[in-house]
Amino acid sequence: MTPAIVLAVLLSAGLHATWNTVMKNHADKEAAWWIFGLGICVCALGHSLVMGYDLSAIARVWPLLAASLAGQVCYGCGLIGAYRRGDLSAYYPIIRSTPLVVVVIGMAFLDRTYGPAVLTGIGLVVCGAFLIQFRPGVRMFDNPGALGFAVLALVGTGVYALADAEAVRTVAPPVMFFWIELCLVPVYMVLFRLSGHGAVERRGFGMLVERPLMVAGLGALGYTSYFLILWAFSAGGDVAMVASLRQASIPVSVLLGGMLLRERHLPMRLAASAMLVAGIVILILYG
Repeated sequence: MTPAIVLAVLLSAGLHATWNTVMKNHADKEAAWWIFGLGICVCALGHSLVMGYDLSAIARVWPLLAASLAGQVCYGCGLIGAYRRGDLSAYYPIIRSTPLVVVVIGMAFLDRTYGPAVLTGIGLVVCGAFLIQFRPGVRMFDNPGALGFAVLALVGTGVYALADAEAVRTVAPPVMFFWIELCLVPVYMVLFRLSGHGAVERRGFGMLVERPLMVAGLGALGYTSYFLILWAFSAGGDVAMVASLRQASIPVSVLLGGMLLRERHLPMRLAASAMLVAGIVILILYG
């Protein structure tokens, strides 16, 4: 990958960790997530209009848009299902193992190949990311239902990453981003109702009225972090390596969580971060 792609992905990781830390500390995470997605949609629309992009160009890649949305829905349903059935700290590390499923799908169905050094780097990233999020004492295999939902979410992340990467080679990233987020606004309204979180849109708009600058700032940060990933795809970045480099957000979030949110197990998680960083260095050198 070119230095520009590497820098874009690492900057995206830092921004992702920043807004994610703020979201973690929010009392009503579901409503905050919904209004956050709506803010990203507005940013993508504004960016597209300012740049003069043709929003109707999405018609040229509608199968990829449908695949991306299917992956997003699998991710949302899987995440909510795992959360309702078990300790999320046990299953979220599986959900975040996106590079692994991207490599498997790419090699099995898309005729992609990866050298030993790249596979080693991806393996270190996945193992480090898993360990850094895992909590001592939690057990994954005691709850097959929660584990199944976590795997569903993991597959969803791989599907939408591959679909997005292919789509932005044809349409501008803000256009793809706008349509994805626009479609997800009603989808999450339904999903959160089905999962017992009620009318998140009402509470979300209440947050916007109460703290407009914070909501707008989070939306802008989130849009920038995700736009950089789509740009990296459009510039030719390999999906598996981009997804792996993006895991750099995890050690950053660990440091922020430890310092700002006083989360536990910081020494163990920092050791796992070293493994993850080693994998990222290998990908930068050999990817």
